Amino acid sequence: MSRYLGPRLKIVRRLGVLPGLTQKVSKKEDPPGQHGKTNAKKKPKQYSERLKEKQKLRYNYGLTERQLLRYVRKARKQKGSAGENLLQLLEMRLDNIIFRVGLAPTIVAARQFINHGHILVNKKPVSIASYICNKEDLIQIKNQSVRFIEDQRVQDTSVPKHLDFNESNLTATIKKTVDRQDIGVIINERLIVEYYSRKA
Repeated sequence: MSRYLGPRLKIVRRLGVLPGLTQKVSKKEDPPGQHGKTNAKKKPKQYSERLKEKQKLRYNYGLTERQLLRYVRKARKQKGSAGENLLQLLEMRLDNIIFRVGLAPTIVAARQFINHGHILVNKKPVSIASYICNKEDLIQIKNQSVRFIEDQRVQDTSVPKHLDFNESNLTATIKKTVDRQDIGVIINERLIVEYYSRKA
């Protein structure tokens, strides 16, 4: 399944607030579709709850189904809670870090900045949005791209504790692994692990 390129507000109406997908807020409260109102009143089944949490994660971080399954398998092999490991892996992606420090309005925009070669990691150009950053990595903007990124960035962003952002030269440093309470989207990771229990 390819990356979603359709109307983002429909996804927000169906799944809830997804800061990584869009900054727009829908004026409508009901889920999209002909049966949006009637379906909203029904008690959701266990499978639909798990599917919804999985879709939230997928759309917020801009992943394909295959990518997310790969991250789940990787998280299960690590020590500790598979759900927390999964969220930590996704939070340490380069496109997410660019978004979390406010250099891009969404993760989608951050991915475009990286693909177009505007971002340096440890003074080396990186054009892969899924690049996993490590502790003490330094993230900078190419000198030629500073003015362009400054025009796009979001002012007064609350930077999470695991990141250190320098406003004067627009550089970010990763201080430590992200804590569970600093995850950027409200999600129940246990349901996602349960959803993939047969596949992963």
